[in-house]
Amino acid sequence: MMFPGRRVIRPRPGNMHIVHIVSRRSMLVTLTLGVLAAALFVADLAFGHEVYPIGDILKVLGGEFVPGLSFTIGELRLPRVVVGLLAGFAFGVAGVSFQQMLRNTMASPDIIGITAGANLTAVFAIIVLGWSGPSLSAAAVIGGILTALLTVRLAWRGTFSTGRLILMGIGVAAALNAATSWILVRGDQWNIQQASRWLTGSLASSDWSDVPALAAVTALAAVPLIALARQVDVMRFGDPMARGLGVRVESVQMTVIVLSVLLLSTATASSGPISFVSFLSGPLAMWLAGPHRPAIVQSGLVGSCIVLAADIVAQHIPPTQLPVGVVTSIIAGPILILLIIRLSRKQVLA
Repeated sequence: MMFPGRRVIRPRPGNMHIVHIVSRRSMLVTLTLGVLAAALFVADLAFGHEVYPIGDILKVLGGEFVPGLSFTIGELRLPRVVVGLLAGFAFGVAGVSFQQMLRNTMASPDIIGITAGANLTAVFAIIVLGWSGPSLSAAAVIGGILTALLTVRLAWRGTFSTGRLILMGIGVAAALNAATSWILVRGDQWNIQQASRWLTGSLASSDWSDVPALAAVTALAAVPLIALARQVDVMRFGDPMARGLGVRVESVQMTVIVLSVLLLSTATASSGPISFVSFLSGPLAMWLAGPHRPAIVQSGLVGSCIVLAADIVAQHIPPTQLPVGVVTSIIAGPILILLIIRLSRKQVLA
């Protein structure tokens, strides 16, 4: 039976017996978010110390040489905005994947210590080793991945338990955050300033060297997560029900963890730990697209919009430019309160 305004995708023989319904609302939300992300992308290029006409921006993006503008846009602003777009998408996809897997709207990949591990190795690289650029990014990626592996290993007891994973993640993150603070108080003033700016999340130092790895990892990790979205969504009914529908629960959980860790670590290495993007993107996307729908792409687009909008705001708050992470933290406070109130009302009504 076909429902008005809906398209039913029937499973192929041999696949798990799940029917996925995509509503017009979901497709409209995806299209709207895509247009909004594109508009913010162009606006972020146009606004800065100097404001440039949108028409000239589009000419530069089209490959036309515009005297006095091509270098500023192509070499200074464009890499920053591309990194913001990709990092926001990666944060959003990783965040909603974790939330759906753990069946908790208030969850985040940060709970298994990925960001804390990336922060520790990045601060160590800046203050102790004096690293910057690609070597600093590599250190952050390695730190995030190793921390995730440690947390999963500590939580593993012959089977997978999300409760143990969360508790181990909180403990590991607390220890790593303490180590990061210890290194910070023993650094010189210049390196401490650099490390502190990195820890708040900033696009100021982004250049073209950050783009290839970030783009490749985002594409390679996001596509499988999108493909797994239906199976992850079924897991909200509980592991026994999911297994009955043919979902290999442990395999899907580990795949989501590995891919999300890669996404979050690489994005953090490129832009620093921009606060709350991975946490907020999923709930906002599901609120827009409708409950109980896989919202991987929508969440990624929401993440991109948040980062780009925050970057525009950060450049125009006097007396000096702010790191993007400061703006996202300011924005996240009221939204977090509204989400908690909304969830509390749902529980009361239930």
